[in-house]
Amino acid sequence: MSGEPTLRGTNAVISPPGPGYREDAAVSRFLADLVEPFGSKVDEERWQRGAHVSHKTLTDRLLEAEGVRASRPQLIIVTHALPDVLPFTAVAPYLADRLDVTATTFSVAQQGLAAPFTALRIVAAYQRSGRCDEAVIAVLEQTTLPTPHPLVDDGGLVDSGAALVLGTGPGPRLASVSSGGTVGELLEPHRESGTLVVLGPWVTEAVEACDVHRVAPGSYCTSVWLVLAGNWPAWQETYRKVVLCDTDPVSGRSHAAAFTFPAG
Repeated sequence: MSGEPTLRGTNAVISPPGPGYREDAAVSRFLADLVEPFGSKVDEERWQRGAHVSHKTLTDRLLEAEGVRASRPQLIIVTHALPDVLPFTAVAPYLADRLDVTATTFSVAQQGLAAPFTALRIVAAYQRSGRCDEAVIAVLEQTTLPTPHPLVDDGGLVDSGAALVLGTGPGPRLASVSSGGTVGELLEPHRESGTLVVLGPWVTEAVEACDVHRVAPGSYCTSVWLVLAGNWPAWQETYRKVVLCDTDPVSGRSHAAAFTFPAG
């Protein structure tokens, strides 16, 4: 097996309904045990007003798309920057079970919005080494937290998720994944005609490019992936390349992923 992963299917979900708060003494004790050793206290009012959209719920919604539901991956990676509502479900194995496949499954977390970019590198390495023909990356973000979080509170984040099915054969090809430096430096190798630059909501630098799509606020690690999931079929009719770029507001580190499309 050779070459780089190609995009075979996607889905995105934004602000799905959640079950809301349900009183549970065991959960209350768990949350207290979780945060109090770090000098925090559970914000009960905040917790009770949350939608409580779990990673499992987001995964179920992403499976509603035929292109995701029909995939048969040998590798499943779940990525997130914010924790699940309650960490009681191993979501990557759950996704494998829903797809009825035997796959290598794990999560990439605690990397901020870098996590999906890391997952792309992993998928590319697995495919180059012949360890998988197809992979699924799920990018999940839920916003019901027991303590204040500046990105959620000040960034207007909403619950969201995106799924990418990456396989072989024809289609948008993952050309590169890069990190570090300024956004301008990451985009420098991609300054040719027929390129669309997709900038996440956390990019503050001025960017010079022929075509730029700026992602609206409301997401953290799901930002550019929500837009990719909803627009790549139309983009490949117009552009030769799409570069997805965002800057983590916590670390200040920027990341970019480039997909090459058939000539429009």
